[in-house]
Amino acid sequence: MLDTDFADGIYRLTLARPDKRNAINAALILAIEQALVATPAAARAILVGAQGPHFCAGLDLSEHQARDARAVFEISQLWQRVFNRLQERGLPVVVAMSGAVIGGGLELAVTGQVRVADRTTFYQLPEGRHGVFVGGGGSVRISRLIGADRMGEMMLTGRRIDAEEGVRLGLSHYLVEPGEALAKGRELALRIVENAELANWAIVTALPRIAEMSAGNGYYVESLTAALTQTGPEVAGRISGFLQGDTSQQGQ
Repeated sequence: MLDTDFADGIYRLTLARPDKRNAINAALILAIEQALVATPAAARAILVGAQGPHFCAGLDLSEHQARDARAVFEISQLWQRVFNRLQERGLPVVVAMSGAVIGGGLELAVTGQVRVADRTTFYQLPEGRHGVFVGGGGSVRISRLIGADRMGEMMLTGRRIDAEEGVRLGLSHYLVEPGEALAKGRELALRIVENAELANWAIVTALPRIAEMSAGNGYYVESLTAALTQTGPEVAGRISGFLQGDTSQQGQ
């Protein structure tokens, strides 16, 4: 269901159901949760990818047919818990996409702070066509990313958005040639690992919360976060290196 490996500070999670276009069933979502619980203490970034030509075709509908309302509610809560754990773990998450990024696959993808798509990538929210509704946090994450109006249109029509339109909408940050998403994702993850650990933690945990605050509260929390991150010994060394012209301290 899921392959994991750890090297160079990067904890890699690889969806491993290529014969099912990496559709997420109960076993896979639990495997993701278990992998996150087992995150190595030395990990400084997480890289999410997939086997085969498709990132993730979303919810495995073969399981969904047998669920009553309470079971659907509970599986939705499980997905939200796992995706929240991934996004709010305190480690930057890089997602490498290709092929289908559909429904729950898009909900998984947007938990990443950095998203790379190759030119084969396409996005869909076919919930309206299937008579269902998103359940993995998409109504919050995706709508905040592209707007509720755009998300609603995608769910109502089920239309396919290609990789080029996806990067314009913000569904990905980088667009690369076919087959190059994982390599680009690893390159970016390695760059992120070079950052100060506390700064990375603050960026991925504080910034989303500040965005939801009033301006006054946001300014205050920004100042507290700046005070926390900018007073450690690692930062002093980096600033000293910058002032002395050592570009390696700039993460360049």
